[in-house]
Amino acid sequence: MATIKILSVDDEAPLELLMKQYFRRKIRSGEYEFFFAHNGLEALAILYNNPDIEIILSDINMPEMDGLTLLAKVNEMRNTALRVIMVSAYGDMKNIRQAMNNGAFDFATKPIDMEDLSRTIEKAIEQINFVHESQKAHSQLESLKKDLTTAREIQQYILPQVFPPFPEDSDKMDIYASMEAAKDIGGDFYDFFRIDDDRIALVIADVCGKGIPAALFMAVSRTMIRSKGSQCDNTAECLTDSNRLLASYSVDCMFLTVFYAIYNTKTGLLTYCNAGHNPPHLLRADGTIEEMPESKNNIVGVFDNIDFKEDTLQLEHGDTLVMFTDGVTEAMTKTYEEFGTERLDNILSGLVGKGSQEIIETVKAGIKEFVDGAEQSDDITMLVLKRS
Repeated sequence: MATIKILSVDDEAPLELLMKQYFRRKIRSGEYEFFFAHNGLEALAILYNNPDIEIILSDINMPEMDGLTLLAKVNEMRNTALRVIMVSAYGDMKNIRQAMNNGAFDFATKPIDMEDLSRTIEKAIEQINFVHESQKAHSQLESLKKDLTTAREIQQYILPQVFPPFPEDSDKMDIYASMEAAKDIGGDFYDFFRIDDDRIALVIADVCGKGIPAALFMAVSRTMIRSKGSQCDNTAECLTDSNRLLASYSVDCMFLTVFYAIYNTKTGLLTYCNAGHNPPHLLRADGTIEEMPESKNNIVGVFDNIDFKEDTLQLEHGDTLVMFTDGVTEAMTKTYEEFGTERLDNILSGLVGKGSQEIIETVKAGIKEFVDGAEQSDDITMLVLKRS
């Protein structure tokens, strides 16, 4: 237990002896440490040299600087833990009341009842300890906020941020992606990477849950899928192997939905494996919109002994594949009305011929307008591929 440092300010010398005598046991045990001053000026000098003093017992009527002036100076120090107990004659209630109105913690009257003063000091210590605990909690919260900010920056760094990602193939395709976390850090992710000269892998996924656990599982999952994607020749094999490993390491039943595709930049053929994820929407060059079939595969990270199946989709020139997480269609207003797939398609229908970035930014603007200031409840992530 830390020593409580107490400053007694009084121009009557006998009071110092009285304090030392009455609190001798607490002084010997190291619970209390006393400092003594005879007026406000001496008190300020002691406070300057001992900023960890947390209780002041101050007389009101003193030479050179009285107790009320000292109280005003102490208030200017902005020490939220410091407690001032005023001491004066019983008949001096006007000054005592002024001191209380000016921020004194409590008061004692002369002649001092030492037992009552002791209880007052103990009460002050309780409040001081509460302030210290609050300050400690605040410091921990600020540290956590700083850590979350750093984690958010790291998470954004993990996700590809350079567009176009494959400038050498800009004449064949247009790719853009965006992730907006609902909290400081999110569980959604997107990714894309080259498999060979003609094939590009694309991933969009949604980890169950929010916050730090989801973000950590997101980072592991992204690394796993990217690693397996560079080794496996097809999407089903990649997710089968990734699932087997992620399921064996999953903690607290965490899982993710994944749409993993391999796009052939020459032919426009897309082979894909949808593991429980939202079906992407296909905006054809003629303006028609198709919702891809619902997933027939399981989610990733739960059962380690299942195999995944892949499908194919042919993209024609001008076709655009819009991949997204459920934070898009399930974005809600303050009255819990969802954005939905119909509103998404209505926006997409007006974006025929537009680039991938414009498509994403327009959908995000539509969601923002729809929710009308409602708090974001889920990560909003989109990945768009257009065949040029």
